[in-house]
Amino acid sequence: MSVRTPDPDPTPDPLPGNGPQPGPAWLSDLELAQIRGRLPLLYVEAVPVRVDGLGQVTEVGILLRANAVGEITRTLVSGRVMYGETLREALFRHLEKDLGPMAFPQLPASPVPFQVAEYFPLPGVSPYVDERQHAVSLAYVVPVTGTCEPRQDALELTWMTPEEATSLTVTEELEGGRGALVKAAMASLGRIG
Repeated sequence: MSVRTPDPDPTPDPLPGNGPQPGPAWLSDLELAQIRGRLPLLYVEAVPVRVDGLGQVTEVGILLRANAVGEITRTLVSGRVMYGETLREALFRHLEKDLGPMAFPQLPASPVPFQVAEYFPLPGVSPYVDERQHAVSLAYVVPVTGTCEPRQDALELTWMTPEEATSLTVTEELEGGRGALVKAAMASLGRIG
């Protein structure tokens, strides 16, 4: 399991003679590995939803993806917050990366998450596990109104009813304990008890 974030494209104006350079807010693989071993990293996660005219959740979007070892798992939109980036910017960037530019997410008016999820490298400390690192994730429910075409490492986006998304079968397929996060999202909206 990983609370993954693919590295971004190099900056468009590389330094002369040095080839493409990562953006100033990104770390090299070595720097990231060193920091992951010493500090918790900040992430955002989004539970994409479709709502009806009254604002009631009718569908929940769950991503299907292949992980680093080739296993097919279910997950949510997630990724790191870059240095100097606001939570809203990070949330929008990851929604666009995972769902495509035509998803048209409706970011919340307030950047207050429905839950703070703390991922630990060892199972049992919290319901959330990421064997690479200690990470703190701010989780949001985000309505999307457009066409979602998964990108990056996502294979497809499956729309489910809130009851299907919180079923035992689906929650067990969600990596890193994210089944508990989907249940918490639906509970925060009054969709499950």
